[in-house]
This record gives sequence, C-alpha cells and structure tokens, in this order.
Amino acid sequence: MRFYCKSCPRKCNVLRDERSGSGVCGQGTQIRIARAAPHMWEEPPVSGERGSGAVFFSGCALRCVYCQNYRLSRGEQGVAVTPARLREIYFELIDKGVHNINLVTAGHFVDGVLESLKDPLPVPVVWNSSGYESVETLKRLEGRVQIYLPDMKYIDPGLAKKYSAAPDYPETAGRAIFEMYRQTGPYVLDTDGLIKSGVIIRHLVLPGALDNTKRVIDWVAGNFAPGQVLFSLMSQYTPMGRASDFPEINRRLTPEEYGEAVAYMDKSGIEDGFYQELSSAKEEYTPDFDLTGVKKEDK
Repeated sequence: MRFYCKSCPRKCNVLRDERSGSGVCGQGTQIRIARAAPHMWEEPPVSGERGSGAVFFSGCALRCVYCQNYRLSRGEQGVAVTPARLREIYFELIDKGVHNINLVTAGHFVDGVLESLKDPLPVPVVWNSSGYESVETLKRLEGRVQIYLPDMKYIDPGLAKKYSAAPDYPETAGRAIFEMYRQTGPYVLDTDGLIKSGVIIRHLVLPGALDNTKRVIDWVAGNFAPGQVLFSLMSQYTPMGRASDFPEINRRLTPEEYGEAVAYMDKSGIEDGFYQELSSAKEEYTPDFDLTGVKKEDK
C-alpha cells in the first residue's frame, strides 16, 4: 500500500509505503508497535483494578521535545504487525482481564487500526492521543472508538511552537476535542466507576508554564459543563528527550507550582476531574518498550 498522507494536521502529503515514511511521524504504512500489556497508570476510570489494555504505537506526528516516550515517538522502537495480528493482540489482552483496549498514539496508522476494529470488541476502545488530531481522521473512527483520552497541552501558541513545532496546536486540539465529544456525548461510568464512553481531557503541567495551565483549565471550564467531560491534571512531567536543550523545562515541577495549579483547578468550576500526586513524576512510570505482548503468545 502506498499513499500521499494527509492523516494528521501537519498534512505532510508525503508518499508513505510499507517500508518507510518521510513525514513528521516518520512511519510507513505498516503498523508498528512496541508494547501491548495491562497498564495500571491511567486515570482510575480507565485502569480500574485490572488495568487498561495499552497498545503503544511507534512514531508520532507531534513529537514534543520533552516527550515522556521519546524513543518511541521518534520511531526508534517497535516492530511491524498486520491488522490481523493487532486484533489478536486485543483479544490476548482481553483474556488477561483488561477493562478496555487503549490505543496510544495510533493516528498515523488509522487505516490499519480501522481494519483491526472492523468488528466490535467486547470491551470499549480508548483513543489515547496528543490531541493534535485531524477532524477528518477522527470522523473515520466514529462508532469504532467509545472513549477518547486526548491531551490539551497548550493554549499558548508560542509554547506550542517552541516545544512541539505546532503553533496551530491550540485551535487544532480544540476542534479535535469538540469532535470527540460530538461522537461520544457526556461521559458514562458503570456501577464500578469505570468509564464506558466519553472524553477525558488531560493536561500535563510544564515547569514555568503555569499561565498556560491556567488558560487550559479556563478553556475546559468555559467549554464544557459539569457532567460532560472528565479532566485530568497531570504532575508527572520528567525531563526527557531533548529537555536538556531547553533549560527552563529541564527540571521537575516544584511543590509550589503544582500546588498553585491544583488550587486553580479547584476554583475553576470543574467538578469532574482528577489530579496526580506530585510523586507521580518518576521515570519508572514510563513503561519499557521491550516488545512485551507483541509476539504471538504460546497457548
């Protein structure tokens, strides 16, 4: 398969084939994944007690300089799988008892992913992304994805340009999140508190960028009423990737910074939300992309 790619907001229009891709994501048309395993470190309604069935895809169209999964997002880890093998992996995870299938940064493989989801799964599907998504691509997922887990990284286009080379991120992610909400409607939890459908918006607080965080909180509070979406304020920022090239973010958050962010969220009117403990900023929370769960399991 070969095509000129316009799947993400970059609209590189580069020719992708089975072997290579020269666009921002750096991927060809073959699906590549680096890990598939129960994941316990998502928000409580996603991970529950038995974990979320997280499938980590290689490459990324946003490629933030501080990416917490830097080598994975740069395409340095992962092996090719077919859509049929990907579907088998879903069921191997389901057999382990996971509450859902969690597709992490899969947008640049949308064709293969859609093929793997051509028949419904017995558990919800989570689309876990940077938020930098094309509305046209998201519309293709309607009916196949029940839960959207997007980031809202920036309202400040200057930060988006500096750290993600995407000055259009605020408006692009905003349009994407509105489309996600259009598809799912207000979030639905089951009697155990697990999310069955809906949108959870995440925001990772960056060092020295509290104004950006407050504006993200304002954006969520101003666009969604209580009961419509869930919001997750994240403290887990750890200097990784190229963070050392940017001294202002080459450190972890201070207790004062994160405390101010939590206090602002508490006063914002957001009632349906979560925040991490500051102790979540640990490198060990980044999984090993060692091909766990990728090779076919012996029966």
